[in-house]
Amino acid sequence: MVTKENKEKYNLLIGRHCLVKAPDFLLGAVQEALTYEANSLMVYSGVPQNSARRPLSDWKIPEFKKFLVKNNLDINNVVVHGPYLVNLANTINEKIFPWSVKFLKGEVARMSEIGFKTIIIHPGSALNAEKNKSLLQIAKGINEIFEENVTMRIALETSCGRGGETGSKFEELKKIIDNVKQKERVGICWDTCHLYAAGYDIKDNLEGVIKEFSEIIDLDKLWVIHLNDSSGELGSKTDLHKNIGQGKIGLKALKKIVWHPKFNGIVKILETPRKDEKFFQEEIKILKTPH
Repeated sequence: MVTKENKEKYNLLIGRHCLVKAPDFLLGAVQEALTYEANSLMVYSGVPQNSARRPLSDWKIPEFKKFLVKNNLDINNVVVHGPYLVNLANTINEKIFPWSVKFLKGEVARMSEIGFKTIIIHPGSALNAEKNKSLLQIAKGINEIFEENVTMRIALETSCGRGGETGSKFEELKKIIDNVKQKERVGICWDTCHLYAAGYDIKDNLEGVIKEFSEIIDLDKLWVIHLNDSSGELGSKTDLHKNIGQGKIGLKALKKIVWHPKFNGIVKILETPRKDEKFFQEEIKILKTPH
């Protein structure tokens, strides 16, 4: 745990999911982040539940980049979340996989054009099919996406394991990475709510979880952390985010994650239920204090 004495040496990158919406789009998202005194943020590549996309000319990209420079914010600390409706893991419906690859190629190309470095995607659901087959297909899809001449990285988000979800176990994520050709371009996004619901005890055994992840995948592959408390109990497989300190994980455990020396310089993003601006300011302010 970082002490008060060496807090200044810790590169704390913390923010939250901010909205890209009319009239200011990306500019509005980063302006929102600054109201929380954040130095990082996450945006969606478009409305996550559908495939409708506005042209990037609407997104106020030049104004966004000027604002970043003016406020000493690094565009590499702005991460993107991909859409929910794609499913690279679906081996049952033969139309879903090629559509998902094509759509993700477009999303990655659009976000790469802006200059973003990392896009987070859900590995997807195998539904009732064999998990191993789905894991291999996810890797196949990522390989196809990386065939395009773009420089973005993909971070696979840990899932809670409900239904046929893939990616709730470190071994499953490793299987995907092992079958990606450009391994340097694929990493992991921890979601604290999902990890806890999947059975990883980050509350009372954080060091053990870190050790297990390091041995199975490698800590260098952990690129983003989604900070969420959980309504569900350990191993409940329920994806129910709670605000910081209001769930089963608790403030003390989440602070340990925020300030853990091995997570120094990793972008940490809150995806807690949306409330008013003042509440979000307080939520981040609390996490900025190690003890």
